[in-house]
Amino acid sequence: MQELIAQLLRLYLPIGAGVPDGLERHLDGIATGAFDLVKDGAVRAIVLPFDRPASRNGPDPWERLCEVANALQGELALPAPAVSVSGATGFRLWLSFGEAVPVAAAQQFADLLRAAYCPDIALPSQGVQAPVALPPHRYPSTDKWAAFIHPGMGASFADEPALEVAPPLAAQAAFLQGLQSIGHEQLAHALALLQPVPAQPSLPAQPAGQSSQATAHAGAATPANGLPQDLLLKDATLEDIVRFLHARNIEPTFRHLLPPR
Repeated sequence: MQELIAQLLRLYLPIGAGVPDGLERHLDGIATGAFDLVKDGAVRAIVLPFDRPASRNGPDPWERLCEVANALQGELALPAPAVSVSGATGFRLWLSFGEAVPVAAAQQFADLLRAAYCPDIALPSQGVQAPVALPPHRYPSTDKWAAFIHPGMGASFADEPALEVAPPLAAQAAFLQGLQSIGHEQLAHALALLQPVPAQPSLPAQPAGQSSQATAHAGAATPANGLPQDLLLKDATLEDIVRFLHARNIEPTFRHLLPPR
C-alpha cells in the first residue's frame, strides 16, 4: 500500500500536505471517502468523467474517453493520463500537474478541454475544486470496486465499468509508476492551442534555473513504462499486461473476462 500512496502523492494529492486522514481505510475498502486535490487555491489534478448516458443511443463512454485521451497526447502534446473504472457508471481520465495550478487556470483548462473534445460530459458542480474518490475504492451503492486499469483493457469493461473484487494494490501502483505529470510549459502550450487569441489566466512564473517535472514534448519520448503513447488507440493483449506487471515483479490477478460479442 505504501507504494500506491506514494504514487497518489506524486501525481494527484496536494504537494506537502501529507497523507490525508482516512486514505488507507479508503483504499482498503473499509470506508469510502472523497479527498481534496486543492491546497492554497491551487490544484494538482483534473478528473474528467465519462459516464454511460441515460439513453443507450448516446455516445459510448469508452470510445469517447479514447478519443479524448489520444487528442491530449497527439494534438496537445501532453503526457498520457491515467485511466480508471468508476465502479458503477463509467470511466475516468486523470490528468496530473507537476506543479500546483491556480484553480482559475485549471478550471479554464478543464472547460476548454470539454468544449473542444467532449462537450457531452458533465463536470462536477464544484468544478476542479470538487473532492474526489481516489482509486481504488469500494463503490458504496454497488459494492464493487473503482480502480485504475491498464488502458488496453478498457473495452472489456464497457458493459460493467467495475471490478468484482478489490484489485491488487501493487498492480494499482504499477499502473501509475510510469506516468508523468503535465509540466508548466506543456500546460501553457496546450492552453494556447485550445484558445490562442484571448489572454490565458497567468500561470506561476518558473524560478530561474528551475525546470518543470515534465517539460519535454510528450510525443517526443517513450514513456518510462516503455508502452507506446497511442496505447488507447488499440486493445492490449493479456500477454502485454502480464509482461508489464511481471517487469515489476507483480503477479497479476484478473477477473474473468467474457469474449467480445
